[in-house]
Amino acid sequence: MSLVDEGWVRVGTRSELLPGEFKVVFDGDTPIAVYNLGGDLYAIEDVCTHDGGDLAGGEVFGFEVECPRHGARFDLRSGAVTRPPAVEPVSCFPVREEAGAIWTRDDR
Repeated sequence: MSLVDEGWVRVGTRSELLPGEFKVVFDGDTPIAVYNLGGDLYAIEDVCTHDGGDLAGGEVFGFEVECPRHGARFDLRSGAVTRPPAVEPVSCFPVREEAGAIWTRDDR
């Protein structure tokens, strides 16, 4: 069975997602933002739980992404809220590398 058959979505390769960069892919209707932080990969749902805006493109502070609309922050490792106005965490998703590619999926 292939990764696609198992529900994984191809993000790209390491050369397409360099340290400090992110890429948004879709698993069905779910937008997933995959971040490369110092070579480690993290994937979160690209939706602020405060108002539904995109998180990708917001400034990254260490392991936190800041919502560009109202300043809520979320930990990219756990999805936890680290600064209001958001109070609900964002979903985190698995990331794997296989055959030279980066993959993620909505495993909820």
